[in-house]
Amino acid sequence: MKIDNKQLYDYLVKNEIVGKDIVAPVFERAQKDNIQLCNLLKEENILNELECTKAIATSLGYPFIDLTKEEISDNILNIIPEQVAKKSEVIVFDRDRNTLKVAMKNPDDMQMIDFLKKKTNLDIMPYATTDDSIKTILKQYTKSLKAEFGEMIDKKNDDENDDDNSDENLLKIAEDLPIVRIVDTLIKHAILEGASDIHIEPQEKNVVVRYRIDGVLRQAMTLPKTALSGIVARIKVLSNLKLDEHRLPQDGRFKIKNDEYKISFRVSVLPVFDGEKIVMRLLDETSAGLSLEKMGLQGEALEVIQREIHKPNGMVLVTGPTGSGKTTTLYTVVDILNSSEVNISTIEDPVEYRMNGINQTQVYAKIGMTFAAGLRSLLRQDPDIIMVGEIRDKETLEIAIHAAMTGHLVLSTLHTNSAAGAIPRMVDMGVEPFLIASTTNVVVAQRLVRRLCIECRKSYKLNQKEVETLGKNYDIDTILDTLYKIGGLKNDTKWTDIELFKPVGCSKCNNSGYKGRTGIYEVFEITEDIEKLITQNATSDEMEQKAHESGMVTMVEDGFLKVVQGLTSIEEVMRVTKE
Repeated sequence: MKIDNKQLYDYLVKNEIVGKDIVAPVFERAQKDNIQLCNLLKEENILNELECTKAIATSLGYPFIDLTKEEISDNILNIIPEQVAKKSEVIVFDRDRNTLKVAMKNPDDMQMIDFLKKKTNLDIMPYATTDDSIKTILKQYTKSLKAEFGEMIDKKNDDENDDDNSDENLLKIAEDLPIVRIVDTLIKHAILEGASDIHIEPQEKNVVVRYRIDGVLRQAMTLPKTALSGIVARIKVLSNLKLDEHRLPQDGRFKIKNDEYKISFRVSVLPVFDGEKIVMRLLDETSAGLSLEKMGLQGEALEVIQREIHKPNGMVLVTGPTGSGKTTTLYTVVDILNSSEVNISTIEDPVEYRMNGINQTQVYAKIGMTFAAGLRSLLRQDPDIIMVGEIRDKETLEIAIHAAMTGHLVLSTLHTNSAAGAIPRMVDMGVEPFLIASTTNVVVAQRLVRRLCIECRKSYKLNQKEVETLGKNYDIDTILDTLYKIGGLKNDTKWTDIELFKPVGCSKCNNSGYKGRTGIYEVFEITEDIEKLITQNATSDEMEQKAHESGMVTMVEDGFLKVVQGLTSIEEVMRVTKE
C-alpha cells in the first residue's frame, strides 16, 4: 500500500495516534530525505509494524485485520491453494454465501483481486494485514504429521520388499518416491516446530519418531516397522554413508537450503537390537547471530564476561552438562571477538557451526588427531584466540594452560555442575593449583530453561505451604536478599507477595506452555581473593561462598530472577538446578 506522507501525517495527528510534537519532526525529516514516513516511524520505534500498517490501511479506507493469533479452518484456507497464497501473499480468512474475505499486503492490487474473483466465482472483500499475519497463516497450510503420512505409508506398504537388503536394492528403496516424501516430511515438520533433534528409534513392531523441542523430547509419530529400512537407507544416502554397513556406528552430515531456511544436519547412525537408530541434530545456519544479552546474561555477570573475554590472554571456561548450551556460548564469544585483526583457530569434535573468518579443525581420534594433538599444532599457527571444544584430559589441559600463559586467549568447556567446581576438577586432572590460579580469567556455569509462552502464561502468587516446600529445596531467604539487590523488589516484599507466572498451553506453543529457551548463569571471576583460595587448595564450596560474598549471583539466584521477571517458571528452574 502506498500513501502520501502528508496524508498519513494528518491521519496520525487528527486521530491522536501519535502526538503532533513527536510526529512533526519525523515528518519533516521524511519529506526532506524523501523517505516513507511509516518506515521512519518504525525506525525510531514510535510505531511498530502492526500499528503502522493499520494506520495506513484505515487512512486509505481499507479494513484492517491482524491474523497472528487466529486459526483458520482447512475448508476456508484451502479455497486458495498454498502455492498461490505463498507466491501472492494473499490469505482467505472468512467467507459468507457470495463473498470471500481475503487478507493482503496490498489490498489495492486490483489485478490480484480480479484473478481471485475469476478463480473462485465469488465477490472479493480485501483487508490489509501485516507480514507477520501472512507468515503465521501460511504455516497453517501444513497438514498434521499424522494426516500427511497416511497415504504415503499405505503406498509404501504395497511396494515394500523387506527380504532383499542388498546394496543395490537399498539404493532403490532410498530413491523410492514414498520414502523420499516420508523423510522430507519428517524433516519439514521438525523445522516448522523448531526441533533441535530428530530421533528415529526402531522398536520390536514399529518405529517411533521423536522431536526434541526446547530441550524436551516429544513423540511425533509412530511408523510401521516396514518403513525402517527405507528411512535408514534414505538418510544414509543424504549423509553419504555406507548403505550396506549395519553393524558399526556411522556419522555424517547434509544440508537443506531453500528461500526460507538453510539447515545443516549432523547425523548419527547407531546399531541397536531392533535395527539402526538415527539421531539428526538440526543446526540453523540462517539464524541471526546471538548476543550474550539475548542468551540471558544480564547485570554484573554480563559486565564480567565482557571484560574478561577482551583480555589478551588467559582462559575462559564454560561448564555444564551435555545440552546446556556451552558450545553456543563459546560460538557467541568467538563471534564477538571475530575481526580481521585477530587470528582465531578452533579444535572441535565435531565442528557444529561454520563461521566465516575462523579456522576450524575437526578432531579425528582414529588417526591420532586428538584435542591435544590439534591444540599443539594450532600453537604453531600464530593464533591470537584459540577455542578448544572440550578439555577432557590432563594433556589437553596442560597445553591450554601453557597457551594461556604465553599470550593467547583460550576458550573451552568442562563438564562440571558448578562454576567453582571447575577448579578442583582441573586439580584432579593433575595440574598445579598455582598454574590454574594464574591463567584462568573466568568460569561460567550454565543451564537452559524453557521460556514461558507470553500468549498464554497465567499469573499467580505462592501460598504459604508452597513457600515452605520451596524452602526445603533452596535457601529462599538468601535468594530473596539477592532479589532485593538485583531484582527490583522492595525490601519488605515476601515470597507470597511476588507475582509469578505458570504455563497454560495454546496453539502458539503446541499446548506446552513454553516457547523457546533462555540461559541461567553463574559467572565465577577469578579475583585476587579467589586466586589465594585456589593456591591454598580450598574446596569449591569455600570458593563459591567467597565469590558470593563479593557479589557473584549463583545459578539458582539467576534462575529465580528470571522467574520474577516472568521469563520462566519455578518448575523449570527446579528441573535444571535440583541435584
